[in-house]
Amino acid sequence: MSVWRDSPRLLARLWRRDKLSFFGVVLLVVLVLLGLFGAYLPLGDPTKIGTGPRLFAPSWHLPFGTDELGRSFLPRVVQGIRSTFLISAIAVVITAVIGTLLGMLSGYFRGASDQLIARGADILFAFPALLLGLLIAAVMGPGEISVVAVISVATLPLFIRVVRSVTLGVAGRGFVTSAEVAGASSWRVMFVHILPNIMGAVVVQLSYALSIGMIIESALSFLGLGVQPPDASLGSLLRQGSAYLTIAPWLVLSSGAVLSAAIMSVNLVGDAVRDALEPLKGRSLT
Repeated sequence: MSVWRDSPRLLARLWRRDKLSFFGVVLLVVLVLLGLFGAYLPLGDPTKIGTGPRLFAPSWHLPFGTDELGRSFLPRVVQGIRSTFLISAIAVVITAVIGTLLGMLSGYFRGASDQLIARGADILFAFPALLLGLLIAAVMGPGEISVVAVISVATLPLFIRVVRSVTLGVAGRGFVTSAEVAGASSWRVMFVHILPNIMGAVVVQLSYALSIGMIIESALSFLGLGVQPPDASLGSLLRQGSAYLTIAPWLVLSSGAVLSAAIMSVNLVGDAVRDALEPLKGRSLT
């Protein structure tokens, strides 16, 4: 049985039963499409100053109002969606590649390599993400590259732990032993026999790492260490709006609501994928 062949059918069945998960999927798709193609929609220029009065309340023509420079806030929120998703996704993909490789090496070879990788993950896990952000920003300077590095380092230890755990369970299975007896190399065993059987756990952890990455990106941008003006992310928009919270609360409410919706949708999709792959536990995919 193949995860990729059976997962769509299982997910579709789950979504028909779970309306909340279905809502999360629809919301995530809408936000991702809005972030990808929002620049081509007639929403206005996110950097154009004087589109309307300064700190103008939401109206029919300016649904999210304007900021302190008179810029329409709706296109800036759309730009923020793209920045937050893109930065978090790039960082999490890097984490997934490195974490999956290290986790499989640790769980399959065990011994000294297992101790080295596991202890290294424990050391990284001990550092708070914000402290890492301050250290990396001090070395590399604030900006998107620093945020990607912080997210990757912060989410890597848990990714390694999850992959190592499931690899330990799969490495002792009969089909792995048969491949080893047949003379298959260690790399072939890992990538042909073990990797397909742990992809379910990798995909689920990937979705949760994405939500964590969005939280970290928003926190760092809120502190001024992430996306720099005139570009915007949801975190930097929250920082911008917090200065005018008492006179223009719509700046914080709009960007905060969108950020909350994005994180919630990613978590709901992760729950849906986990529940859909649950029946596949303990079954060989090769």
